[in-house]
Amino acid sequence: MNAEGPYDSGHITQWLLETESLEAFLQTLADAALELVPCEGIGVTLERDGRPLTVVSAGIAAPKLDEKQYGQDDGPCLQALRSGKEITVGDMLDETRWGDYPAYAASCGVRSSFSLPIAPHTDTAGALNLYADPPEAFADADLAALRALAAQATEGIALSQRISNAQELADQMATAMRSRSVIDQALGIIMGQRRCTADEAFGILRSASQHRNVKLRDVCAQLVASVSGRPPVDPAFRRRS
Repeated sequence: MNAEGPYDSGHITQWLLETESLEAFLQTLADAALELVPCEGIGVTLERDGRPLTVVSAGIAAPKLDEKQYGQDDGPCLQALRSGKEITVGDMLDETRWGDYPAYAASCGVRSSFSLPIAPHTDTAGALNLYADPPEAFADADLAALRALAAQATEGIALSQRISNAQELADQMATAMRSRSVIDQALGIIMGQRRCTADEAFGILRSASQHRNVKLRDVCAQLVASVSGRPPVDPAFRRRS
């Protein structure tokens, strides 16, 4: 696939910007793959908490064939996911791998499949799985374009993970700032009451926390509430009058 094709990084980036979630982005990719290689079904499998899950699908064949593989913990899509390699099945009737899965697929009218790894060897590894009725259905498929879609799915997952990590860090920092504000208010109260330094006031609060087996922030919040008559308010979030 050349750089100017319909599945180049520029187009995929635009899809990512236009969708509201990772799953919506992956659905767009699955739909694009179905247009690129007409077949009976396409599914995207991701492994979450050690368990595979079909997060999106296009066509009708993918969910039941994926679930059959998950149930026996083996199959072409799981092999692609775990090995990071493409897995091709030319004809299910000639296939000897994966127990009774090939016979089940053939009974569902699917004779061939093609699975491409997504985000291989990561915590969110997955596979793009294509299922077709006739044997050797993917022999003449545009594999370069399919590989481009799988690569972009990998990039989309990586970007989603970075965004998630950044949001988690931002939430942690916001929590830390709120805790710091409450502690500072309590320190001011102790310093005023005891006529002591900030270090001495902190020692008093820490001792109270340890003695009562209560988190330092909660001890400080209780102190501020007892003096002011209302729960402490983080100045950063207080409405302006």
